[in-house]
Amino acid sequence: MDNNIEFKDLWRKQSISQPNIDDLQTKLKHFKKTSLRKLILTNVLLIATCFFIVFIWYYYEPQFISTKIGIVLNVAIMAIYLVVYNRLFDAYKKMDDTDSNTEYLKKLIQIKTKQKFLQSKMLSVYFIVLGIGLCLYMYEYTAMMTLFWGFFAYALIILWGGFVWLYLRPREIKKENLKIDNLIDKFQRINDQLEADL
Repeated sequence: MDNNIEFKDLWRKQSISQPNIDDLQTKLKHFKKTSLRKLILTNVLLIATCFFIVFIWYYYEPQFISTKIGIVLNVAIMAIYLVVYNRLFDAYKKMDDTDSNTEYLKKLIQIKTKQKFLQSKMLSVYFIVLGIGLCLYMYEYTAMMTLFWGFFAYALIILWGGFVWLYLRPREIKKENLKIDNLIDKFQRINDQLEADL
Protein backbone atom coordinates (compact mmCIF):
# COMPACT_ATOMS: atom_id res chain seq x y z
CA MET A 1 0.00 0.00 0.00
CA ASP A 2 1.47 3.40 -0.96
CA ASN A 3 1.62 5.69 2.08
CA ASN A 4 2.16 8.76 -0.07
CA ILE A 5 -1.16 8.28 -1.94
CA GLU A 6 -3.01 7.61 1.32
CA PHE A 7 -1.48 10.70 2.77
CA LYS A 8 -2.60 12.91 -0.11
CA ASP A 9 -6.15 11.48 -0.07
CA LEU A 10 -6.52 12.04 3.67
CA TRP A 11 -5.08 15.50 3.33
CA ARG A 12 -7.57 16.55 0.68
CA LYS A 13 -10.53 15.20 2.72
CA GLN A 14 -9.79 17.48 5.67
CA SER A 15 -12.39 20.07 6.59
CA ILE A 16 -10.06 22.38 8.54
CA SER A 17 -7.89 24.86 6.71
CA GLN A 18 -4.31 23.59 6.49
CA PRO A 19 -1.46 24.43 4.15
CA ASN A 20 -1.87 22.69 0.83
CA ILE A 21 0.18 19.47 0.60
CA ASP A 22 1.42 20.57 -2.81
CA ASP A 23 2.67 23.82 -1.28
CA LEU A 24 4.49 21.83 1.40
CA GLN A 25 6.02 19.59 -1.26
CA THR A 26 7.10 22.70 -3.18
CA LYS A 27 8.69 24.18 -0.06
CA LEU A 28 10.52 20.92 0.57
CA LYS A 29 11.81 20.84 -3.03
CA HIS A 30 12.92 24.47 -2.72
CA PHE A 31 14.68 23.70 0.58
CA LYS A 32 16.46 20.72 -0.99
CA LYS A 33 17.43 22.69 -4.11
CA THR A 34 18.81 25.70 -2.22
CA SER A 35 20.61 23.46 0.27
CA LEU A 36 22.28 21.48 -2.51
CA ARG A 37 23.22 24.71 -4.30
CA LYS A 38 24.78 26.06 -1.09
CA LEU A 39 26.65 22.79 -0.56
CA ILE A 40 28.08 22.88 -4.08
CA LEU A 41 29.03 26.55 -3.77
CA THR A 42 30.80 25.88 -0.46
CA ASN A 43 32.71 23.02 -2.07
CA VAL A 44 33.79 25.14 -5.02
CA LEU A 45 34.87 28.08 -2.83
CA LEU A 46 36.81 26.01 -0.30
CA ILE A 47 38.52 23.91 -2.97
CA ALA A 48 39.45 27.07 -4.92
CA THR A 49 40.76 28.62 -1.68
CA CYS A 50 42.88 25.52 -0.99
CA PHE A 51 44.36 25.65 -4.50
CA PHE A 52 45.05 29.38 -4.09
CA ILE A 53 46.81 28.80 -0.76
CA VAL A 54 48.94 26.01 -2.25
CA PHE A 55 49.72 28.29 -5.23
CA ILE A 56 50.91 31.00 -2.83
CA TRP A 57 53.15 28.46 -1.11
CA TYR A 58 54.59 27.32 -4.44
CA TYR A 59 54.96 30.77 -6.00
CA TYR A 60 56.26 32.80 -3.04
CA GLU A 61 58.27 30.01 -1.37
CA PRO A 62 57.95 31.06 2.28
CA GLN A 63 61.08 30.70 4.38
CA PHE A 64 59.69 30.32 7.91
CA ILE A 65 58.49 26.94 9.10
CA SER A 66 55.57 28.73 10.83
CA THR A 67 54.30 29.90 7.44
CA LYS A 68 54.40 26.38 6.05
CA ILE A 69 52.68 24.97 9.14
CA GLY A 70 50.00 27.69 8.83
CA ILE A 71 49.40 26.77 5.20
CA VAL A 72 49.16 23.05 5.98
CA LEU A 73 46.77 23.72 8.90
CA ASN A 74 44.49 25.90 6.78
CA VAL A 75 44.34 23.49 3.84
CA ALA A 76 43.87 20.49 6.17
CA ILE A 77 41.01 22.04 8.14
CA MET A 78 39.24 23.13 4.96
CA ALA A 79 39.54 19.60 3.56
CA ILE A 80 38.30 18.05 6.83
CA TYR A 81 35.39 20.49 6.98
CA LEU A 82 34.42 19.61 3.40
CA VAL A 83 34.50 15.89 4.12
CA VAL A 84 32.16 16.34 7.10
CA TYR A 85 29.98 18.93 5.33
CA ASN A 86 29.55 16.70 2.27
CA ARG A 87 27.79 14.08 4.40
CA LEU A 88 24.75 16.32 4.02
CA PHE A 89 24.84 15.68 0.28
CA ASP A 90 23.67 12.08 0.73
CA ALA A 91 20.92 13.17 3.12
CA TYR A 92 19.57 15.69 0.59
CA LYS A 93 19.83 13.25 -2.31
CA LYS A 94 17.85 10.57 -0.43
CA MET A 95 14.78 12.84 -0.26
CA ASP A 96 12.50 12.22 -3.23
CA ASP A 97 8.88 12.64 -4.29
CA THR A 98 7.92 9.06 -3.52
CA ASP A 99 8.63 9.36 0.23
CA SER A 100 5.79 9.29 2.72
CA ASN A 101 5.39 12.17 5.17
CA THR A 102 6.93 10.00 7.91
CA GLU A 103 10.01 9.42 5.75
CA TYR A 104 10.26 13.14 4.98
CA LEU A 105 10.11 13.88 8.69
CA LYS A 106 12.81 11.29 9.52
CA LYS A 107 15.09 12.63 6.80
CA LEU A 108 14.58 16.25 7.87
CA ILE A 109 15.41 15.33 11.46
CA GLN A 110 18.57 13.54 10.26
CA ILE A 111 19.59 16.63 8.31
CA LYS A 112 18.94 18.82 11.35
CA THR A 113 21.09 16.55 13.52
CA LYS A 114 23.95 16.73 11.00
CA GLN A 115 23.55 20.50 10.70
CA LYS A 116 23.66 20.88 14.47
CA PHE A 117 26.94 18.96 14.63
CA LEU A 118 28.35 21.12 11.83
CA GLN A 119 27.13 24.36 13.42
CA SER A 120 28.45 23.61 16.87
CA LYS A 121 31.44 21.27 17.12
CA MET A 122 32.75 21.26 13.56
CA LEU A 123 32.48 25.01 13.00
CA SER A 124 34.18 25.71 16.34
CA VAL A 125 37.12 23.44 15.48
CA TYR A 126 37.22 24.92 11.98
CA PHE A 127 37.50 28.51 13.22
CA ILE A 128 40.05 27.69 15.92
CA VAL A 129 42.37 25.80 13.55
CA LEU A 130 41.86 28.35 10.77
CA GLY A 131 42.70 31.18 13.17
CA ILE A 132 45.84 29.44 14.42
CA GLY A 133 46.88 28.61 10.85
CA LEU A 134 46.32 32.18 9.72
CA CYS A 135 48.31 33.62 12.64
CA LEU A 136 51.19 31.22 11.93
CA TYR A 137 51.05 32.03 8.24
CA MET A 138 51.10 35.79 8.83
CA TYR A 139 54.06 35.70 11.24
CA GLU A 140 56.68 35.66 8.47
CA TYR A 141 55.15 38.66 6.73
CA THR A 142 54.35 40.68 9.85
CA ALA A 143 57.92 40.11 11.09
CA MET A 144 59.06 42.28 8.15
CA MET A 145 56.75 45.13 9.23
CA THR A 146 57.22 47.68 11.95
CA LEU A 147 55.83 46.73 15.34
CA PHE A 148 52.80 49.02 14.87
CA TRP A 149 51.82 47.60 11.47
CA GLY A 150 52.40 44.04 12.66
CA PHE A 151 50.02 44.56 15.59
CA PHE A 152 47.60 46.36 13.28
CA ALA A 153 47.57 43.41 10.84
CA TYR A 154 46.89 40.94 13.66
CA ALA A 155 44.25 43.25 15.15
CA LEU A 156 42.42 43.31 11.80
CA ILE A 157 42.48 39.51 11.60
CA ILE A 158 41.18 39.21 15.18
CA LEU A 159 38.45 41.82 14.57
CA TRP A 160 37.35 40.11 11.37
CA GLY A 161 37.33 36.71 13.08
CA GLY A 162 35.29 38.16 15.95
CA PHE A 163 32.80 39.72 13.53
CA VAL A 164 32.36 36.44 11.66
CA TRP A 165 32.12 34.38 14.86
CA LEU A 166 29.88 36.71 16.87
CA TYR A 167 27.66 38.18 14.15
CA LEU A 168 27.68 36.34 10.80
CA ARG A 169 27.88 32.77 12.14
CA PRO A 170 24.92 33.04 14.58
CA ARG A 171 22.85 34.85 11.98
CA GLU A 172 23.46 32.15 9.35
CA ILE A 173 22.83 29.35 11.87
CA LYS A 174 19.56 30.95 12.94
CA LYS A 175 18.44 31.31 9.31
CA GLU A 176 19.28 27.67 8.46
CA ASN A 177 17.62 26.35 11.63
CA LEU A 178 14.47 28.38 11.02
CA LYS A 179 14.05 26.88 7.53
CA ILE A 180 14.42 23.28 8.62
CA ASP A 181 12.48 23.74 11.89
CA ASN A 182 9.58 25.19 9.92
CA LEU A 183 9.49 22.16 7.59
CA ILE A 184 9.87 19.69 10.48
CA ASP A 185 7.05 21.39 12.36
CA LYS A 186 4.69 21.23 9.38
CA PHE A 187 5.41 17.56 8.70
CA GLN A 188 5.10 16.76 12.41
CA ARG A 189 1.68 18.42 12.54
CA ILE A 190 0.59 16.43 9.48
CA ASN A 191 1.80 13.20 11.08
CA ASP A 192 0.02 13.98 14.33
CA GLN A 193 -3.20 14.79 12.51
CA LEU A 194 -3.04 11.64 10.38
CA GLU A 195 -2.51 9.50 13.47
CA ALA A 196 -5.48 11.18 15.14
CA ASP A 197 -7.64 10.54 12.05
CA LEU A 198 -6.77 6.84 11.95
